[in-house]
Amino acid sequence: MNTHPWKRVWPMRLAISLALAALAPVPAVAQTPSTPLEQGGDVVPSAADLANTSCASGEERFLPGDYYYCLGTQSYGTHRYQNAQRFFTTAASWASKPAQYVLGVMALNGDQQPANRPLALAWLTLASERSNADFKRAYDAAYNAATTDERRAADALLATMRPVYGDATAAVRAEQRYAQGMAELTRLSNSGGNYCMQDDRAITREAPGPSGCPSAKFVIQAVDAAAVNVFDGWVGHVQVGPLEQAGAPAKKGG
Repeated sequence: MNTHPWKRVWPMRLAISLALAALAPVPAVAQTPSTPLEQGGDVVPSAADLANTSCASGEERFLPGDYYYCLGTQSYGTHRYQNAQRFFTTAASWASKPAQYVLGVMALNGDQQPANRPLALAWLTLASERSNADFKRAYDAAYNAATTDERRAADALLATMRPVYGDATAAVRAEQRYAQGMAELTRLSNSGGNYCMQDDRAITREAPGPSGCPSAKFVIQAVDAAAVNVFDGWVGHVQVGPLEQAGAPAKKGG
């Protein structure tokens, strides 16, 4: 997580732009740092922007998919592409659809690796498991451009990738990690306690309490809000959200 949540979608916008450029019927205009490509009115971030993304290492205990996606973002921005791919792949194993999408676009475009259309199609298939227009649009374009042999090769890859990266496994495992961490935070919050997490200012802008740590309540709110980066569109996730008192039961015979 970072102090500017809107930065979190920048790698996704960059990937969208790369995908559109790769699939465009006409050559794309070359981009430079002084002439950033825009997608949907949003300026694509520079490498420096990505490198400056702030990650909270303590987030791994709750949302490893979001944490490793953030590390992948940093690494890509500092041109450590092997590290970036490793972090994105780890995030993908914790149900990060943005990470799966970025991996698909990188494979499609041959970004810091040989172009591999079957692998790209496999990653984009996984990224499109849930309802997401951008991910689905990229998958449809890649699928339509693929040959029959490439589609068959993608299916073979998916047979080995789904047990690790598919929602049936990855999202369930990520939800269990999230639920365990949030249960601990909730116990602390109920007793008015604080929670110390390395780099916690990257997750909440609250000033530290007397103990030097933010309150557990604020950490719960920050982690819960960031969970959308991992679980958006997955029906198995339930956010903590504000607790609401249930109404009184209806009287029988009333």
